[in-house]
Amino acid sequence: MANSHPYISGPGNISEMISKLRNQFPATVDASTVKKFSLAPNNESYVINALQFVGIIDEENKKTEKGASALNQNKDEDFAKAFGEMVTDAYSELFELYGDAAWTLQKDDLISFFRQTDGTSSTIGARQASTFQMFAALCGHGELPPKKQPSNATKKDKTTKSKKPAQNAPAAVTKSPSPPTPPQSFQSREFGLSVKIDINLPAGGTKETYDNIFKSIRENFDG
Repeated sequence: MANSHPYISGPGNISEMISKLRNQFPATVDASTVKKFSLAPNNESYVINALQFVGIIDEENKKTEKGASALNQNKDEDFAKAFGEMVTDAYSELFELYGDAAWTLQKDDLISFFRQTDGTSSTIGARQASTFQMFAALCGHGELPPKKQPSNATKKDKTTKSKKPAQNAPAAVTKSPSPPTPPQSFQSREFGLSVKIDINLPAGGTKETYDNIFKSIRENFDG
């Protein structure tokens, strides 16, 4: 691992480590230092190897003069220039082959170079290519990977699945109560109406008088 080009599954851990060291560069940087920053869990040695490869720290994990000079640059452009010289020296074979074009090589070309140089698998070659592209981005050639979320960040609550709305139940049909059935004694019965009329005839009336009275009764009650 020490004799091959560095690699890691998450190159962003290396760039974040370098960012931390730009703020505060201790005399010794080892796996415990990486752990304190909660970076690359169980892969701290890969970060240390990458820092050693580009010359930020030596084989005893002590910071180097070149590393301190580059990381102590306050301006990003000054850091990029100083660190770029360190990366060029570290990847000398790549730059001897491609010159300054190495900074912007396609990933497939980088994978081919690392596999041929180190005899690595396609997976490791891809990680070596991603690690170099991360270094190139720190030197102003490309974009850095997104920063890792803090390990102590509050996890978002899982979104509960919304329940499927219940289908509308068919409206109940309310039947109006049927009118009460009349008692059997009242069914199919014909009613008759009789009127009793008392007529007081005048004692001294003539026949004509009586005829007019009965004629008037017939006209008013017939029909």
